[in-house]
Amino acid sequence: MTKFTVILAAGAALALSAGAAFAQDAAAGEKVFLKCKACHQIGEGAKNGVGPNLNGVVGRKAGTVEGYSYSEANKSSGLTWDEATLKEYLKNPKAKVPGTKMIFPGLPNEADIDNVIAYLKQFDASGKKS
Repeated sequence: MTKFTVILAAGAALALSAGAAFAQDAAAGEKVFLKCKACHQIGEGAKNGVGPNLNGVVGRKAGTVEGYSYSEANKSSGLTWDEATLKEYLKNPKAKVPGTKMIFPGLPNEADIDNVIAYLKQFDASGKKS
């Protein structure tokens, strides 16, 4: 085995272990979502409350849930809730969308953010879990 092959193999092993460290865990995300439940519902029969229901949120344009009264900042943000945007928003909602009426201060833990996104991704727009 050449020195290059050893280095390449070590780099690949490191990359795989780093990827595993950042794997999303939907079951853990369901526990993190308990912090969100005071304002948001998700799943079959979910309704808007203090915040909009989160069915189908991943991939949805911001400010578009029918029947929910959004802040102007959210409606005109131009955001689509993909994973990268959700990560920024869930870390600090008011920094990502200045003027949002969401009062939640954010999730400081990156693993919690990844896990809650994994949980949210399970639900389609009708609230069915995949």
